[in-house]
Amino acid sequence: MEDICIKRIYEPYEEKDGYRVLVDRLWPRGIKKEDARISVWEKDIAPSSELRKAFNHKPALFNEFRDKYLFELRTQADKVRKIEELRRISKEKKITLLYAAKDPIHNHARVLREELVRE
Repeated sequence: MEDICIKRIYEPYEEKDGYRVLVDRLWPRGIKKEDARISVWEKDIAPSSELRKAFNHKPALFNEFRDKYLFELRTQADKVRKIEELRRISKEKKITLLYAAKDPIHNHARVLREELVRE
């Protein structure tokens, strides 16, 4: 499996990013679509709106959020299909998961990466 990295979408594009996947449900503020340089926007793989709102980027709620998001990733058919697709792509090229959250540790992209590398 090739590398699967995570990166804030506000960080500059780099050639080494490879296949750039925006994994937020909402488009990031202040980013023009033509400047984002994403390969694909996979908003359906993001946490459900209810889960995202309940978490509200509060570090104290992250462990509960992580468990619930992993449950979504493993039980919702559309998310399971996207996970399988991204795993397949990762065998061929590097993937960079792009997210907008300010916290580099307590965010859904980190949980998504954890699920993608699990086998």
